Amino acid sequence: MTEATILFRDALQSVYGPLDWIPEPDGEIHRFRVPEDKPGSLNGWYVLYLDGIASGAFGSWKAGGASTWCSRDPVDAREAAQIRERVELARRQREAEQRQRHERAAAKANHLWRNARRASPEHPYLVAKGVRSYGLRQRGAELLVPLYLDGRLVNLQRIAPDGGKRFLFGGRIKGTYSPLGIIQPGAVLCICEGWATGASLHQHGGYAVAAAMNAGNLMPAAVGLRSRYPAQPIVVAGDDDRLTEGNPGRAAANAAAAAVGGEVAFPDWPDNAPESLTDFNDLANWKLANGQA
Repeated sequence: MTEATILFRDALQSVYGPLDWIPEPDGEIHRFRVPEDKPGSLNGWYVLYLDGIASGAFGSWKAGGASTWCSRDPVDAREAAQIRERVELARRQREAEQRQRHERAAAKANHLWRNARRASPEHPYLVAKGVRSYGLRQRGAELLVPLYLDGRLVNLQRIAPDGGKRFLFGGRIKGTYSPLGIIQPGAVLCICEGWATGASLHQHGGYAVAAAMNAGNLMPAAVGLRSRYPAQPIVVAGDDDRLTEGNPGRAAANAAAAAVGGEVAFPDWPDNAPESLTDFNDLANWKLANGQA
């Protein structure tokens, strides 16, 4: 193992923590498990070159972004150009690898969706959330929530009876959404985080809804929908993470609404509502349980 390989590994470990493997310096994209990710996942990636000035790049498909590394500063224009070329090559390799991951996941999503049955209204998750299935499908005990991008099914969220949620490995999330109802010209389109929240908004308010699945995807989903429906009134129905520092639900909803020129709405909590409630589904179920529906 060369000194440059050791230094590159140190750079990786400074970001991801201790690693029990040695980087391959072959100029190819390699995947690895980020220590804090789920067992078996391979969200991390790196590429390392040793010829000329040793350099490389690394990042995480899950977290996004990329970091570059160089064993020393370039000493002349030729070495600087070599570094730029390698960074560009790594970018192209990374994007090609990601496209392949997305394509494989989309093919699997379409296969699973075609072969799944209509979701049972008695599925424990639907019962717990107090919502109808609205076209969800079921495979075994798992609910399948479809995620679309530009009208194409590209991913699925799988929901277990106990509420555990997983996306398909390698599937695209950024910019995707799960639709409830039909978007009508001039009518309000609600954009929210979770599917159950969207189902409550559709069920109790009659809104067309796009569920972005998480706070980090609220803005990408909203921007994509605004591009597709430029004149549509948009309301971002945010989560109110009152017990979480910084209230990420509110912050994400406000940012998404501002980005698309939309409005924002949050649950209007009754004085005696527990602070553990965070979204419109929580509010609907609490009102029902307390005779306020």
